[in-house]
This record gives sequence, structure tokens and C-alpha cells, in this order.
Amino acid sequence: MGALDGRVAIITGAGRGIGREHALFFASEGAKVVVNDLGATNDGTGADISPAQQVVQEIEARGGEAIVNGENVADWEGAQRMINAAIEHFGDLDILVNNAGILRDRVLVNMTEEEWDAVIAVHLKGHFAPTRWAAAYWREQHKAGVVKPRNIVHTSSTSGLFSNPGQSNYGAAKTGIATFSQIVAKELIRYGVKSNTIAPGARTRLTLATPGLEDIMTPKDGVFDQWDPANISPLVAYLASEACVFTGETFLVQGGNVTMIESWARGQSIDRESRWTVADLSDAMTSLQRPG
Repeated sequence: MGALDGRVAIITGAGRGIGREHALFFASEGAKVVVNDLGATNDGTGADISPAQQVVQEIEARGGEAIVNGENVADWEGAQRMINAAIEHFGDLDILVNNAGILRDRVLVNMTEEEWDAVIAVHLKGHFAPTRWAAAYWREQHKAGVVKPRNIVHTSSTSGLFSNPGQSNYGAAKTGIATFSQIVAKELIRYGVKSNTIAPGARTRLTLATPGLEDIMTPKDGVFDQWDPANISPLVAYLASEACVFTGETFLVQGGNVTMIESWARGQSIDRESRWTVADLSDAMTSLQRPG
């Protein structure tokens, strides 16, 4: 018996890389899978549904159930159609894994408006739109007396959580996703929905496009491949399962390591019982300086 037996899952960006591994692993654990992928290039241009079709064929060849979906996750009506496709074909929706993404890396002073907008759209709106339509469905189901666990897993990145230079668009979107997940967790808990986020470390088309990473990520004979994207999927499956005890959390996952990421927290402070002057702040603020 699989951890996801009988559950219906949508996985976005599931034609290649980490998303592909999620789809195959979810199916092996008994889930019925909607394999969503527009089939765009790394920078979000173009469309090719054949990678998603190949994943569905692999799942079916192994005895699983899956369908192809080629909607753009950042398209409002397309996201609704994607949610509806799962419900119409499989009769329900239990899990949404937001994974689709693109890159348009550039240092800030050279970044164009279009490069900023494209990345924010695919990552941030591409998480919001499917989540919004899934949430609306789950709310209606809950009101109708259909009470059961539902799960959302979002995809952030260390580039956002730990601020990687040259990726202000990508990093801002990925940090926003982690906060979005926390808010979703608080708003949807009343409907039985758990929302969590992963920040994966793995070998993908996007990470291999980053200068210097290809050599680091190349598998070595006889050594555990810590960059294999398949390493990520078991955690995502757990977070998507009825057994998951977490909501509103973010986890870094790479190889065999899973680390909980601490959210924003209050640090040291200065305080007094009157309004500050600039001169007084110039002296007092030095106590808040970080070491080094």
C-alpha cells in the first residue's frame, strides 16, 4: 500500500527535472497524477507538451494512472482549467504540488522589466493561481460536508531564502512563495488543507544553467548522488500525504538531508520612552550591528 493510495495530485512543471521525478514517485505511491507542463525552455519561451506526454506514458507503463495537462500556470483561466481537469477526469483533487519555474538571471543594473515580470509571473503568480482555484474547490467541498485532508506543496529556493546575487527576480519570487505558503496554511486550515514549502538542492535544467554548478553536480561513480532530483520526491510525497503533521513550514532538502528553515524572527532592539533623534540613533544603533 502506497503513502498516496487513491489520492489525486496535480504536479506543475512535471515534464522534466524535479517535477518529473515527483510525478513518477507519486504514481508509484498510488496517486493519480495530472502531469502539468507547458514545455517551455529555461527562460519560459516556447511550448512543447511532449515531455509531459512521455511522463504520462512512463506512469501508465508501470500500471499507474495519469493525464497530460499543458496549461500555463501563470494564466488565470488556464490555472482554473487545470484544477477542473483533475476533478473532471479523476473525480476529486487532494494534492497540489506547485513546482513550475523559469530563469532570467541578470544583475540588477542590467535587468529588464520583461525579465523581472516574466519570472515573477511564472513563479509567484504561477503558485497563486492554481492554489487559489484549488482552495475555492476545497472550500466548496468542505461546505458540502466532504471533510478530508488536502495538501499543497510549494517550491521555493535557497536563492530566495539566502539571497543569491544575480537573481533578484527569481529570489524575490522564491522568498515570496515561502511567505505565501505560510499565509495559505493559516487561511485554509479550516478546510483541512496543509500548506508547506520545499527549497530543493538538485541537478536540473535550471541549476545546470548556473555557471560553475555543472562540475559540482556531476555524479561520481560509487558515491551517493546527492544532486539526483529523485532525492527530493520522498519528502514532497510525505508533505502531500495524510500522515503529514506540518503546515506553514519550509524545508531545505538535498540528497539525504532535510533541514527546517526558520522564518523571519525578531532580533535585538533598542528602546526608550521618547522619540529618537538622528544623533541619538547614530550612537545607539551601533549596538545592533551584526558581528563581522
